[in-house]
Amino acid sequence: MNGLGFQDIKKALILGPHPDDAEFSSGGTIAKLIENNVEIHYAVFSMCEKSIPAGFGPGAIKNELLMAADFMGIRKEFLYLYDYEVRVFPQYRQEILEDLFKLNKRIAPDLVFLPSSSDIHQDHHVIYEEGVRVFKKSRLLSYEMPWNNFAFLSNMFVVLEQRHVEKKINALKLYKSQGFRPYSDEDYLISLLKIKGLQVDKKYAESFQILRWQL
Repeated sequence: MNGLGFQDIKKALILGPHPDDAEFSSGGTIAKLIENNVEIHYAVFSMCEKSIPAGFGPGAIKNELLMAADFMGIRKEFLYLYDYEVRVFPQYRQEILEDLFKLNKRIAPDLVFLPSSSDIHQDHHVIYEEGVRVFKKSRLLSYEMPWNNFAFLSNMFVVLEQRHVEKKINALKLYKSQGFRPYSDEDYLISLLKIKGLQVDKKYAESFQILRWQL
């Protein structure tokens, strides 16, 4: 992939503890990867039934996730949905580890995106720890959720064009049930992309931390 440094990446796996984590952290990058014919696999480990706000029925977030993934261009057969209870992933660490091993055996991804080691959310941290354990032979990039990170080392930047930004924003708009969250605000999202872009002298970018990389 010209300009990305991912020229030999054929299959990438996004590990999302919850629906919309991948879109928030990496939506523009996902759009750019798909545009360049990288096979994107997306695993989500909770449908967050306890977090569905009043006015939305059971399964609302799952349905939004399915719409967003389809909009992003992620193929249905490459979407892996689990139903662990939100906010208690540490109780299911072994089961999650086994699911990750099965994913690795099935997909054998060249590149894996996962939460950051500094993410303070307990579910995110379990996915980080077990993800690194399972995918230690793949290239690994961790993504930032600014509201969960007091510090984040950005040492890889993916430059985005306007079309990638619009894809990310419009995918997140499909999560109607999450519109009340401050970080769903479009101005905030675009500002963050601009800040990351400014760091590499571009208009927009998403940033990641390199955990493991080999050429």
